[in-house]
Amino acid sequence: MTELPYPVAEAIENELRLLDPEVRGSAPLLAAVLHPEFREIGTSGRLWDRAAIIAELTSEATTRPGPLTASRMEGVELSPGLVHLTFDTEHKGRRAHRSSLWRQTDEGWQLYFHQATPFVADPFNEA
Repeated sequence: MTELPYPVAEAIENELRLLDPEVRGSAPLLAAVLHPEFREIGTSGRLWDRAAIIAELTSEATTRPGPLTASRMEGVELSPGLVHLTFDTEHKGRRAHRSSLWRQTDEGWQLYFHQATPFVADPFNEA
């Protein structure tokens, strides 16, 4: 297996942390990894900012789905301090194509933008 460049490996490590239910349920852990200007377009099409997504994920009313399974994760360093990741997730038969932009800041690598698009598996083309 080819070793990934440091920035890509670091972004992947942080992305995988975000899929952990313990991190997703902790406001301090989320705040540490989400950039102050974070934005997301969720699977529903809803637009989220940092405060709204932290409030939603850590709300007592939020159902904890358990861990998401990630596959086909790839990354590229677009410029110094900026990494683009793409990957798919699956949980209880629900799948999404995902895209994330990670920025290196004084606090470390932080998620700047994320988008998730639901999809149905095509049995003739798993790509």
